[in-house]
Amino acid sequence: MKSFSLLLNLCLFALGALTSAMAADRPNIVVILTDDQGYADISFNPNHPKEVNTPHMDKLANEGVFFTQAYTSGVVCSPTRAGMMLGKYQQRVGIYTAGEGGNGFDPKLKIFPGFLPDEYTSMAIGKWHLGLDNDFPELKWHAVNRGFDEAFKFMGRGAHDYFELKGINGDYSPIYRNKRRIEEDEYEGYLTTRLSEEAVAFIDREKDNPFFLYLAYNAVHTPAQAPQKDIDFYKNKFPYLTDTRATLMAMLYHMDEGIGSVVNKLKDENIWDNTLLFFLTDNGGAGAMHANNGILRDFKQSVYEGGIRTPWIVSWPNKFKGGRSIDTPVISFDVLPTVMDALGETPPEAKDFDGKSLLPLLGGKTETHHDVLFWDTASPKAGWAVREGDWKLRGDAKKLELFNLAKDPSEDNNLAKTNPKKAESLHALYTAWRAEMAPPVSEQKKRRK
Repeated sequence: MKSFSLLLNLCLFALGALTSAMAADRPNIVVILTDDQGYADISFNPNHPKEVNTPHMDKLANEGVFFTQAYTSGVVCSPTRAGMMLGKYQQRVGIYTAGEGGNGFDPKLKIFPGFLPDEYTSMAIGKWHLGLDNDFPELKWHAVNRGFDEAFKFMGRGAHDYFELKGINGDYSPIYRNKRRIEEDEYEGYLTTRLSEEAVAFIDREKDNPFFLYLAYNAVHTPAQAPQKDIDFYKNKFPYLTDTRATLMAMLYHMDEGIGSVVNKLKDENIWDNTLLFFLTDNGGAGAMHANNGILRDFKQSVYEGGIRTPWIVSWPNKFKGGRSIDTPVISFDVLPTVMDALGETPPEAKDFDGKSLLPLLGGKTETHHDVLFWDTASPKAGWAVREGDWKLRGDAKKLELFNLAKDPSEDNNLAKTNPKKAESLHALYTAWRAEMAPPVSEQKKRRK
């Protein structure tokens, strides 16, 4: 009997040691999502205007892998966020617009943190935009009720005052610490800086355990607000800038500083090498904020490249070499499947992912990824798009436009009339895909009335 007990204890000890070793090998997961950042509003982009200077983002890009043809799944904030949290086209749950995404989708659906092993601690920081808090205190759309362990974030419709707790235009848009609304005397400073500080503090608390940090800045989304001294700096140094553009540069400066503080904290704690980090934005730069999308056509709210292309960086020094670029098209809902692959997890829901792991691309095992990509706004004016290889078809209520992105990344030359067979085949792909998607939530509500 003693021998059996000894053997059992040895087995349990070995199992515990193995489990601890596996946990130690598993990477920390960090997703940094910026808001409405222009494709050329990062100085790593060779086409950036001279007022743009983002040294910390550039360093991240130089040390990691930069995807030159990376996309968001939505043309505005919340659809992209929904797709990334689900690992699939957000249209599958009826999310096509910011209003639909901002209202939230089925709270019973598992999202990103719910797929992680139990040993992971997760925190959502910043902009949520995946449900309202008008059911307070139940908060069924809140991040902590959707699988996150901690949160420092605001809900509402996607914008928040950068200096005031009350929100934009005097509206009450509370910031939550977990599920508690923080009070005026607990809040001061510039919101972008506060979000960065919360991220650094979370890393400090969890540095000895695997964690998932979702840092969703609301910068550089409206309202155009930054410390006046920083706005004045850009206006004096670059007098040709509009007031809005100068303010955006000041907002970008503070966000870049915050990203640098997060990365430096990971390095200072010697956990950088085993951190799988993603950096991207939620859609193209916004015309209202005088963003710069470089050579890309149009802005946020558009299925032209300027509305859906994102600067995208991935880093994991322990697993793949940085300091390089990859030209293969990827999309924002690839993040979750990549994390699942990195953790060796195959949840039952993975069969329904539209996203694919980036690790084969990052590891040099393949140069191909998605055969076809789709976008749909459910708007007759903004329209839809489909990309297959170098070919992209864009459609709306009035016309079809066909572009060869390899030769024409600015989408200047419509080839639909000169290559009607290609336009027809891409249109057929879109039509078949759209038939698989759910109707827009807004239409579903109309039908129920």
